[in-house]
Amino acid sequence: MSIVADQVRRVDSQLDRVHLIPSLTTTTTEDTSTLPRITSLQSTIQSLSTTTSSSPLLTPYRILSLLSSTSLSTHPSTTTSSYETELEWLLVSKATVQIYGFLLGILLEQTIPLNEELWYWDEVLGSYGWSGVYAIQTSPGRWWGWAWDVFEDTKTRVARLRESNGEGVGIREAGEGVGDSWRRFYGLVKESVRERSVADIQRRVLSPVALCREEARVKQAKLRRLREMGASGLGVLMDEGLSFNFGDESTDISKAEESDSREWKVVVEKSIALMDVVLRNVTMLETGVSDFEDAVFASVEDDPDVSAMGSDEDQVGRPAKLSVRLQHILEVHVPNHMASSQKLVAEYGRPSRIVRYWLPASVLLLSSTTLLRIFVNRRAEIISWIRDLGATVRDFWFNWVIEPTKKVIGTIRHDKESEVAIMSKESLKGDRDSLERMVVEFAIDNPKNSGVGTGALDEAQIAEVRAKVKEGDLTPVLKAYEKDLRKPFVGTVRGDLVRTLLIQVQKTKVDVEVALSGIDALLKSQELVFGFVGLTPGVLVCFAAFRYLGGVFGNRRGMKQGRKAGQTVRVLRNIDRILTLATPTQNNLLSYKDHGLLLCEVHVLRKRAHRLFPGEIEREFLEDVGDLCNINSGIHQQLKVLERIRWGYAKWLR
Repeated sequence: MSIVADQVRRVDSQLDRVHLIPSLTTTTTEDTSTLPRITSLQSTIQSLSTTTSSSPLLTPYRILSLLSSTSLSTHPSTTTSSYETELEWLLVSKATVQIYGFLLGILLEQTIPLNEELWYWDEVLGSYGWSGVYAIQTSPGRWWGWAWDVFEDTKTRVARLRESNGEGVGIREAGEGVGDSWRRFYGLVKESVRERSVADIQRRVLSPVALCREEARVKQAKLRRLREMGASGLGVLMDEGLSFNFGDESTDISKAEESDSREWKVVVEKSIALMDVVLRNVTMLETGVSDFEDAVFASVEDDPDVSAMGSDEDQVGRPAKLSVRLQHILEVHVPNHMASSQKLVAEYGRPSRIVRYWLPASVLLLSSTTLLRIFVNRRAEIISWIRDLGATVRDFWFNWVIEPTKKVIGTIRHDKESEVAIMSKESLKGDRDSLERMVVEFAIDNPKNSGVGTGALDEAQIAEVRAKVKEGDLTPVLKAYEKDLRKPFVGTVRGDLVRTLLIQVQKTKVDVEVALSGIDALLKSQELVFGFVGLTPGVLVCFAAFRYLGGVFGNRRGMKQGRKAGQTVRVLRNIDRILTLATPTQNNLLSYKDHGLLLCEVHVLRKRAHRLFPGEIEREFLEDVGDLCNINSGIHQQLKVLERIRWGYAKWLR
């Protein structure tokens, strides 16, 4: 919500309170409530009220259509009741409020962008380098203007020569050839150029850069004057327009006297005259700000349409005249003001984009054939680079992001195909059973080395040997191995040395598989960790890429918030500068110009601060901003409010 909407709602609510004045309510409702005209007026008033929609401001076309479609009484009549007259006044007042808000919005939207134009001229005047760039940018226009002046002067000389030689006779005299005529024409052109060079001899003393800097200073001064005039007009309308002295909202309006029902009508008349005069004079840069303000108030006081407080009969027919004037403002003065303002900005503002960028555009145009030739000659290579880049990005996405993600999801869901395994599940069991059978059979074949007896082994002894083998005890095999190792050759030929060696090889294989099964169990317990480790490189690369692209295109919320906070601090700095450098009036209040500049900055502040604060904090911030705009509190009080905003919202303005 802007300050214009707040102002329009405030004034419109005051007009709604006007309708509660006794002179408006003590009517014979039994005679007028059923009249079609009364109903039509009430419907139009409701359409012009700010409470009928979420947007308090209507479009100029809508306001014009409502005013033109309503027939107001143009002269006193016996059939026109006092209640109808009051409704007509209320209708015109509602329309005045809408046009008032529309004009405030126009002045705001026209004054605020002038800061950027002034910053451009500050940049041009800030260094001779930028002044030289500006001189190069505007050189074609200056050359064209000089050539056009020469052409106009030559055309004038040719016309004079024709008049001196007789009517209808050109620069070619009798008996002269075409070459002599052209030499005479070129002589006229050279003479015109020579005279212009002599006339501009004082300007030729200065360099082109100095001339451009002087031109920039003049345009900057004109723009600053236009900005001050717009701010002054905005301040005048905001402070003096539609100022109803009804007190605050807590005042009982029903206690108002009958004279109050006429005073607000005079306020409406003066406000319409004020809007008319401001709109017609705000773009006249020949006068200063003080002269503009004096002329505005003098014109309002001398305005013939502003009537003095008279009887009720004198008020009949006034709403129709005011309605015609409001329509004239919308149809004539507003378009004229818009055209005049745009013309001044185009004349004194920054050059157009064609003027600013004609040099790089010309260089790009001249080098376009070379660039096109390079692209055509390397077309196959460029296409190959693009194709390879796309394939690389695609393979990276699928191999390092999609596949690891699938594995992590499979691990979470205990997918058998995604489990990490060094060895098969049945490998250890088979090798361990084989070792057990080997040792048991060896113990049966060699009972004397089993350590459980010297004869044939029974079932209990075999079970004991089998239990020891499961625990890793190979005593029967080792005893036979130690015995045959004493005589290796005999043990190899006649003993069991080879058999015991093979059994120990099997034992070693089982031990290795046991160790691998432990490692396999450890890997399975950390399988999710390894899945995320495999996914981490792809995620990091994607995060870095997306963050870089977000920084390039400004899509990151943090960067936006930081930029908003920085812009808000800059606007607060501008407000502090306005309040500090302001020239106070006798009552220690801001002048109209300074108040208008303050309103422009506050308007920008509210836009910059939108959604910068949480909901509750934003409401408090807007309340403080409203206190900052209260001109009646005085400059010192406004500076205190500004200081409160700085420390109260420093957390969100960092």
